[in-house]
Amino acid sequence: MSLKVIDESKINLNKYISKDMLAPAKTWYVLASLGTALILNFIPLQSFALAIRPDFTALVIMFWNINQPHRLGMSLAFCVGLMMDVHHASVMGHHALVYCVIVYITSIFRRRVKVFNLVQQIPQICLMLLVMQCLLAIIELLGGANLPNWYYFLGSVSGAIIWPIVAFLLSYPLKHRSDSDAL
Repeated sequence: MSLKVIDESKINLNKYISKDMLAPAKTWYVLASLGTALILNFIPLQSFALAIRPDFTALVIMFWNINQPHRLGMSLAFCVGLMMDVHHASVMGHHALVYCVIVYITSIFRRRVKVFNLVQQIPQICLMLLVMQCLLAIIELLGGANLPNWYYFLGSVSGAIIWPIVAFLLSYPLKHRSDSDAL
C-alpha cells in the first residue's frame, strides 16, 4: 500500500481556518436565546399551525450544544424542559427528560454535524428532532394518551428546515470581524 502525497499548495487554508471560529458566547446571550425560544414556543396557535411549529427551544439547545457545549449543559436543559412541562400542563419532567436526551445526542454527534455546512446539517438535525418527538410520543403513550397522527412529526421536519436560519441568527453576533490591520 502506498501513501498518497498531498500537495499543500492546493489547499485553501482560509476555508478550514475560518469555518468554525466563533467567539465565546456570553452567558446573557445564551440565556436570552433560550428565553426567546421559550417565548416562541409559548405563542398559542391553532390546529395545523401548532402541528408544524418547530420546537424552538430544542433547536436552540442543539445549537449551543453543537457549537459551544460548555455553555449549556443538562441541568439548564432540564430546567428549560420543566418550564415547557408547566406551560403544556403535561406530566412533569417529560420535556425535561427529552431535552436532556437531546443534549446527550448532540454531544455525541457534535463533531460529525460540524463537518457539514448549515444546509447539509438538515438531515442530521431532522433525525435528532424525530428521535426527540418519538420519545415524547412514547412517554405520552405510557401516560395513556392516544397514538398521535402522522402530522405530529411535521414539527421535526419544519424544525430541520429552519435550522440554517436559526443557526445563522444565533452565530452571526459571535463571528469574528475582519481586522483591517491583520496580515
